[in-house]
Amino acid sequence: MIRHIIQLTRDFMSLLTGLRITFEQMLKPAITVQYPRKTIPMSKNFRGRIALVWDDAKHEPKCTVCMLCEKACPSKCISLTGVKAENRPGRTLATYQLDFTKCSLCGLCVESCKFDAIRFSDEYNSASTRKEDFHYDLLERVRRNRS
Repeated sequence: MIRHIIQLTRDFMSLLTGLRITFEQMLKPAITVQYPRKTIPMSKNFRGRIALVWDDAKHEPKCTVCMLCEKACPSKCISLTGVKAENRPGRTLATYQLDFTKCSLCGLCVESCKFDAIRFSDEYNSASTRKEDFHYDLLERVRRNRS
């Protein structure tokens, strides 16, 4: 009989502890953001899809078509091609395709680039129901953003 009373007292104290925590949390201000009406700034460490970096001095992407990002990608989601540059030695970027459906956001492509020509973008709202919407032409996107 005594054991039942002790157990009942413990259960009641546990209930009071739970109620106390619940009421403490109820009195605190809400931290939920009403997305999409409101947004919060992205952290500098956020990993969105990759994006090409534009070189303002040369008026072209920084990419030198060294292919290190393509070779470093374990998902094989990057494909790029280059053509011989006309006025200088080396190659010029012709296409830079990203299949974001395969990307695991590991960051090996960004780390492998010796020229800081690619970075993680801060774009996070890329929902779609079509797979084709996640196949990006990064060269076309960076040129469109610069014009």
